[in-house]
Amino acid sequence: MDDVDASLPMDLSKPRTHANLEAAFGGESMANRKYLFFAEVAKALGHKDLAKLFRETAAQETEHAFAHFRLLHPELVVEDPQALTPEQRQALLSRCLELAIEGETYEYTTMYPEFAAAARSDRDSAAAAEFDEQLAESREHAGIFKKAASNFGFLTSIEHHHAERYGVALAALEGKGDAAVAENPIPGLWICRVCSMIYDPAKGDPDSGIAPGTPFEEIPDDWECPICGARKASFTPYHPSTLHPSALQTA
Repeated sequence: MDDVDASLPMDLSKPRTHANLEAAFGGESMANRKYLFFAEVAKALGHKDLAKLFRETAAQETEHAFAHFRLLHPELVVEDPQALTPEQRQALLSRCLELAIEGETYEYTTMYPEFAAAARSDRDSAAAAEFDEQLAESREHAGIFKKAASNFGFLTSIEHHHAERYGVALAALEGKGDAAVAENPIPGLWICRVCSMIYDPAKGDPDSGIAPGTPFEEIPDDWECPICGARKASFTPYHPSTLHPSALQTA
């Protein structure tokens, strides 16, 4: 039999290979948690050497699981983080959040409801209660990841705002102009004076019940900044930083 070159990307167009990789990832992941549980049992019974053995083996199972996951999701493999552009970094983190949301959503909409229904059918109240509890936690986790994804997007505009201000300040420091604030605000945009989050009516704040297309003036007064929790009254019209035209000069 010919040897398989491990450096070549796995052909995931074949369903059986993809399914086998997912099964292998699940098996190695399960083994990791199982061995950590065994380690806790051994530790509680005073057998430190055996607990250490279980923990070490669990760590090895984690590496095996990671190897399988890299083949399943080659788009998440990072060879040289320093070579990535900000856009590439954001795309990777967004993909991680997307997969996390997808997994948690499946758990609370499909997996745990079916498991709980089967447990109740089998009159296993303990298992049913456990599945119901996990269903609620999965829904909570999905919400947290969605909020993180939303905040991640909001933080992009904040970082752009900070970079803009620093760039203007640097130019002024180098004698290329005087730092100033645009006389007219950008229509529709409002900025939080506490954390610099910029509210864009085109995006709204769906996680807080503010639909895209909602003008800032129509947001309820009890709405809070999704980043820092500041009150709506803490927002002001967004005036971008600029270089005063009359002061522009070459260094």
